[in-house]
Amino acid sequence: MNLTLDVWRQRHAGDQGRIVRYQAGGISPDMSFLEMLDVVNEGLILGGDEPIAFDHDCREGICGMCGFMINGIAHGPERATTVCQLHMRHFRDGDSLTIEPWRAGAFPVVRDLIVDRSAFDRIIAAGGFISASTGSAPEANNIAVPKQDADSAMDAAACIGCGACVAACPNASAMLFTAAKVVHLGVLPQGQPERKGRVKAMVETMDGLGFGHCTNIGECAAVCPKEIGMDTIAFLNRDLARSAVLTGNGRA
Repeated sequence: MNLTLDVWRQRHAGDQGRIVRYQAGGISPDMSFLEMLDVVNEGLILGGDEPIAFDHDCREGICGMCGFMINGIAHGPERATTVCQLHMRHFRDGDSLTIEPWRAGAFPVVRDLIVDRSAFDRIIAAGGFISASTGSAPEANNIAVPKQDADSAMDAAACIGCGACVAACPNASAMLFTAAKVVHLGVLPQGQPERKGRVKAMVETMDGLGFGHCTNIGECAAVCPKEIGMDTIAFLNRDLARSAVLTGNGRA
């Protein structure tokens, strides 16, 4: 396969950045998208040019490190697929691909296709945990969890924090990410003592970091590689409303 790549190149956050065109030749259809970029980078290095910088780690669709826009779609055209698991057989010989980083004020560009997603860490730090006494691990069967609740928690816990939901949302909202973390703990018995305070703290932190508000467009769920649904956002909104009633405060 031979492809034309229009890639966003930006040396650092203060650089204006620009689109640079590259030719990718001799690409195997069995390569992943990141392996294709590896081949392009090998050619750039041999030619004395700077390689294209992009995030990656496990390359198994688990860690959430990889991610960028391919022809305007977060993680590319295949549903429920991270960019590291997107294979070149889904494209055609001669295709032109535009590759850009996530575009969101809360995700500043670090270099080329790499963005700073530490804002997600601060949302987690605000409430994405439970308080538990230290000591030996409790017996797993001491607390009975209904299967429906266990399934809901596992579905929400599948979120890998890649940021595709933010990049796809016209408002750059982090609502789907935050909702997944709220639901993960909110449906389990262990998460009940801090449930109302958790949702309020996480949403306030999300808003303070510059993410946009959710207007239920649904682009976030459409591009989520783990297919986390909009029902998680409904759960968050219900918990947030209950929290406001109990504390006498609404969302700022």
